[in-house]
Amino acid sequence: MKKALLIVFTSLSIFINAQDIHFSQFNGSLLNLNPAFTGFFNGDYRVGAIYRTQWRAVPVPYSTVSFSGESRIRPVMERRDMAGIGLVFNNDRAGDTRYHTTQLYLNGSYIYSAKEDSSLLLSGGLNLGYCSVGFDYNRMTFDNQHDGLNYNQNAPTGEQFQWTNDNFLDINFGVAGQYLLNRKQRFVLGTSIHHLNAPKISYQGNDVSKLDRKSSTYAQFVTPLNQKIDLITELLYNRQGKNNEIVPHASLKYYLNKDANQSLMGGVSARAVDAFILRAGYTYKNLQAGVAYDINYSKFTAATNARGAFEIYIIHIFFKKYQTIIKKKPCPVFM
Repeated sequence: MKKALLIVFTSLSIFINAQDIHFSQFNGSLLNLNPAFTGFFNGDYRVGAIYRTQWRAVPVPYSTVSFSGESRIRPVMERRDMAGIGLVFNNDRAGDTRYHTTQLYLNGSYIYSAKEDSSLLLSGGLNLGYCSVGFDYNRMTFDNQHDGLNYNQNAPTGEQFQWTNDNFLDINFGVAGQYLLNRKQRFVLGTSIHHLNAPKISYQGNDVSKLDRKSSTYAQFVTPLNQKIDLITELLYNRQGKNNEIVPHASLKYYLNKDANQSLMGGVSARAVDAFILRAGYTYKNLQAGVAYDINYSKFTAATNARGAFEIYIIHIFFKKYQTIIKKKPCPVFM
């Protein structure tokens, strides 16, 4: 039975990492979602981190962490347009073999202000990444190491891998837009294509296995219900290979103090045929934080006992401090 479980979890980890890492709070990891969102904020610098751990009810938990930093730059001779540049670091570990995915991306974008009041913004972005995947061979067991009665770790495995790690370059592209209606309602739409170069991943030295291209579409609509409460709706649709993911979300944002941009948020999402997601958030001035918990209802509940994932993120926006130079003027009395 123990051997069977090892095989199941090893296979499961490989299957999951055939798809990209993902977060339930996709609003807390926008640079992973679409490179066109680089610099797509009101401020000069933005830094963020998000952590996810899932399936702690199974013997080996799965964990993902992401860090990002970005900046907005105004191109020379431009009064309204902006350019964005950023870095993203991701690390994911899964299963008994500690199958890992490590990624470092350089993001760049150009944000075009289609209207003078900046109520309509259009953005295009590209990112280039260096990625590494691999597993710990010493954590695996094989039939040849069992003599029918006992397991001998030092016995020959009968298997041969040319290597247990593989590195590759990754290219992603996206476009996005934001429209503000009457300065109250906001609509955001973005779509992106990941793995444009269809990178090859293999531990046998062949070109058989390729990382499928992924399309990702994200939409958000925000409207005030009254002076204290906003309604936020979101929809994420991913398609990679033969797999689809649909995540609708709705939440309410309650302002404790609008002048200080202090608010509480609570809502629910649903990942089709997988999990219900409870989300909560807090905003104060330029700081934003959120937590989420996935309640699993897929066929994997026999192992998870309906326990899905816990997730937490934090984002902070910084503004440059501009020095005010007071010009001295001569007093006409003494002229």
